[in-house]
Amino acid sequence: MTGRSDDRSDPTSTRVSRRAFLKTAGVVGLATAAGAPLVSVARAQTRTLKIGYLGAQSGMRANFGETTPWAIERIRPLVKGGLKNGGKTYPVELVIKDNQSDPNRSGVTASELILREKCDLVLCFDADAAAATGELADTRGVPTISTDFPWTGWKLSRGATPDDLAEKSFPYTYHFCWGATEVVKNFLPMWNKVSTNKVVGTFYIDSPTGRAFSSSKIGLGGGMAQNGYKEVAGGFFKYATDDFTNQVTAFKSAGAQIVSGLALPTHWATFWNQAAQAGYRPEVCTVTAAFLFASAVAALGPRGDGMSTEVWWTPKFPYKSSLTGKTARELADEWESSTGKQWTQPLGYSHAIWEVGLAALASAADPKDKDSVKAAIANLSVDTIVGPVRFKDSPIKNVSLTSLAAGQWRKTKNGRFPYELLIVSNATAPQIPVEAELKLLSQLV
Repeated sequence: MTGRSDDRSDPTSTRVSRRAFLKTAGVVGLATAAGAPLVSVARAQTRTLKIGYLGAQSGMRANFGETTPWAIERIRPLVKGGLKNGGKTYPVELVIKDNQSDPNRSGVTASELILREKCDLVLCFDADAAAATGELADTRGVPTISTDFPWTGWKLSRGATPDDLAEKSFPYTYHFCWGATEVVKNFLPMWNKVSTNKVVGTFYIDSPTGRAFSSSKIGLGGGMAQNGYKEVAGGFFKYATDDFTNQVTAFKSAGAQIVSGLALPTHWATFWNQAAQAGYRPEVCTVTAAFLFASAVAALGPRGDGMSTEVWWTPKFPYKSSLTGKTARELADEWESSTGKQWTQPLGYSHAIWEVGLAALASAADPKDKDSVKAAIANLSVDTIVGPVRFKDSPIKNVSLTSLAAGQWRKTKNGRFPYELLIVSNATAPQIPVEAELKLLSQLV
């Protein structure tokens, strides 16, 4: 098998037993009692399975793809000798593409994977990647699995509306993640436990995900109104925006003690600096995407203390890999020891997308037949390092919901890293233990 990244040859290959993968469908145990993965030593080879991977490893959303190369290098040994299915062993080729956080490049690279490379399965780890790949994949009948951004944004980017999100379906494209509705169900209980004036300043990236979060039907807009919060709408902003003085002025004038919405770390850093210059000091800052990364919080210095966020995944999640048997804690420890960097939330998903993709190919009646692979995805049930992924019987067509909590970054005392993320709300995932109560920023000074 060969593995290629951006058209550079990088030969590696493995053989994973079908017995190992069928654990993902609840048939056999994947790991031994000692925790070691069961790896086949079958030698017969047949036709090559080509898996395409498209995501943002550079550009504005590079933080989300930071763990991608690291995760792929740990997948390569697992597919080095091929994938065994139905008594046959299929060599596996990985074709890795970076969309550079550029929607136009996403379209080009998606076409390369589907039309030129003729991939048997495409994995997308980015919003633009999934949107650009989706229509072409459905038209050409190429099974595609995506993650790394909310399912509500994924559906809206594919032509759904807030009124038909659950029912909108697609022929060959599937997605696993949480959505705006799950975020709201964690944010509101968290806010309800602290004393504020319930005035919330909001602003959102102008994108399908941002529109989902702002929605009065499925997003924060509706959730806040139902819980007695007053919204001060700061509106939508473009990715390239570097001035938030209008939002700061509006929020300060209205006395908004809570700031929320959707922003990338660079957006928040600019907003937070301009808020300080204007003397605006909210009590709660809960912004989706802005505080996912420890590095982004640390970059704020002492003013990063108390930022709150949705929590996709942490080393404290009670899950383990269906491929390696490693726990969430073990995966995070391996990342930190090998890179010297603090774990990051997309780490779990950058591993889980391979768990889901390889499980689908291993359980398909014929992994070289696209309809067979599609059927395998639609009926897939696999326990991954980010939690259960269940497409079968999901109430949301083509989507499997994953676990989500909410957390607050707090300064550590003599810790290896300056901040730690503590779970403060588990309304949609009670299996994830709550570690602390949300604190107002004024209480952390």
